[in-house]
Amino acid sequence: MQASLEQRALKISIMMTLVVSGMGVAFGLMAGSQSILFDGVFSTIDAAMSALALLVARLAVREASQRFQHGYWHLEPLVAALNGSILVLLCFYAFLNALQGLLEGGQTLSFGVAMAYAVVVATICYVMAAYQRRINRRAQSEFVRIDMHGWLMAALITTSLFVAFSLGLLLQGTALEPWARYIDALLLMLLTAGFMPVPVGIVRRALKEILLIAPSNIDREVHAAMEPVMQRDGLIEYFSHVAKAGRGHYIEIHVVTAPDFASDHGIAVLDEIREQIAAGLSPPPERRWFTVAFTADPRWA
Repeated sequence: MQASLEQRALKISIMMTLVVSGMGVAFGLMAGSQSILFDGVFSTIDAAMSALALLVARLAVREASQRFQHGYWHLEPLVAALNGSILVLLCFYAFLNALQGLLEGGQTLSFGVAMAYAVVVATICYVMAAYQRRINRRAQSEFVRIDMHGWLMAALITTSLFVAFSLGLLLQGTALEPWARYIDALLLMLLTAGFMPVPVGIVRRALKEILLIAPSNIDREVHAAMEPVMQRDGLIEYFSHVAKAGRGHYIEIHVVTAPDFASDHGIAVLDEIREQIAAGLSPPPERRWFTVAFTADPRWA
């Protein structure tokens, strides 16, 4: 159910992103606006990344194969890192382009065309952001969450465009009209600088997973789950290792026992301990690689 919701949300997002990107390029050229062109190019790249995310999302729900014996979860942070990195570079390039335009004296815009674009696209983006948020309450997908932030970012960008273009239209026919030439470049600089933290945050979270940095919340859950378990006689100490890759959680626990532990009840006691630990962990069984090993020799822990 979650996988189908995720894939449906991404498919709709790709189609709507292509619509928005086409409008951005067309209206940007008609209005002579770099900021609208930036919005269109941003949407085009976002559509390509959403298509790649959809492909990986389909792989992530597959069973492990002979070649990928740990499944495909590790592909998710790689795609997220690629997505975020491209958006960072795009924002940086657009900022420099806007700075160059500002130094060259700005440019004249067709504010009426620009405002029409901003109204239509902002409405689409707000509706898509709300839709993605609602879907992700059930899907719990990192890809849909990133996509939702992308729509919200695009909505805020186009809202800012509308406000700025309205200001430019008001300046026409006044003593301040020469300043209207600088609105597009100034707006693009402010937008790219202000929204840079969003893709940077995506890259930062993805790198944590790529580098297998232990997620602190799951690490705390493991230690909390092990606390009552270690009260059993014959259990000496334990060592745990946790990592997260996309939707998958890797949890390994090695328990050092006394040599005669469970000699009376055998394997049933070990499975009972595994069930007890699993009950204290939040990741669902289908999204975790869970191993509990027992040894009487600390060298194997």
